[in-house]
Amino acid sequence: MKLYYAKGACSLAVRIIIHEIGLKCEFVAVNLGTKQTEHGDDFLKINPKGSVPVLVTDNNEVLTENAVIQQFLADKHHAVHLLPPPGDFRRYRVLEWLNFISSDLHKGCSPLFTSTLPQEVKEKIFIPSIKNKLKLVEEHLNQKKYLMGNDFTLPDSYLFVILSWMPHLKVDISDCKNLNRYFEELKKRDSVQLSLKEEDK
Repeated sequence: MKLYYAKGACSLAVRIIIHEIGLKCEFVAVNLGTKQTEHGDDFLKINPKGSVPVLVTDNNEVLTENAVIQQFLADKHHAVHLLPPPGDFRRYRVLEWLNFISSDLHKGCSPLFTSTLPQEVKEKIFIPSIKNKLKLVEEHLNQKKYLMGNDFTLPDSYLFVILSWMPHLKVDISDCKNLNRYFEELKKRDSVQLSLKEEDK
């Protein structure tokens, strides 16, 4: 199994899940600017979308999209602690959060990474939008250790990455005590510490 990643990108969430499950995996860095891998290969030939993460399975199937890769890994390796089985309604709560983080939070952060977009526009339009969405999570995490209560599940790895971007994107969440407590709790997990060490963050 092989994971194509970029340092600090959302592919970090998949790396965390790989370590949560305890899987053996080769990690290949991608320069998203040049679209080349660390070995000099044309990344667009691997994923024409040009984005990470990309998972290449042991059967040489190429799978893209963060939320889908996470779901595949959990199902493939019967990691029901990360994603309950079909028929268990908690499964759909996990997927509900996974999709919210992917479609609302991650997508909402995208304009903030655009260097050509004036900071004033970011501060007036996009940062308030992100903060409003994060307030929903802040309220949800009241008296909860993780998104699903006491159980770490797939979307927690993804939300960890989103929260790690906030200082760089100049999104002040210092008033969100639940989110900050949650973020610090996630940093204690072995899978997170190992993943950050591997990406040298």
